[in-house]
Amino acid sequence: MTYCPPQSTSEVSREEQARALCLRLLTARARTRAELAGQLTKRGYPDDVSGRVLDRLAHAGLVDDVDFAEQWVQSRRVNAGKGKRALAAELRTKGVDNDVITDALAGIDAGAERERAEQLVRDKLRREKLGDGDDPKVMRRLVGMLARRGYGQSLAVDVVTSELANERERRRV
Repeated sequence: MTYCPPQSTSEVSREEQARALCLRLLTARARTRAELAGQLTKRGYPDDVSGRVLDRLAHAGLVDDVDFAEQWVQSRRVNAGKGKRALAAELRTKGVDNDVITDALAGIDAGAERERAEQLVRDKLRREKLGDGDDPKVMRRLVGMLARRGYGQSLAVDVVTSELANERERRRV
């Protein structure tokens, strides 16, 4: 164990304030180490105080970027229907390391991503009024919806084309 020189009472109270802030933030939702560090910096805490507080929280298991990334990917795929590209971008903005992002997204294969895109398009198509000549307009709207959620253009066009044909066939019966 390394020797730590005694801290002044003002340093200790400053550290406790920083710790309390982090705990309040973590009560609302899980956060990455980078998010917490940013909040501490924004409120004027020195880097050494922030580092000690974040190390303590990480040691206690309250700050874990790997766990955060896995939960984020699971939640955003299910609830928001996000594709891999969008998930990676969101995690990057939260300060998650690229290696952690790669590992978190490794569980999503191309088949699963396509299935999720098909489900999103099916759900939207059920609410669409499909008149004659509406296909290009509906196609643009649905491909745009998938693109905003982080799906690649070729996948989006392919999924929308096949689901649009399926929906027309279903309505014909």
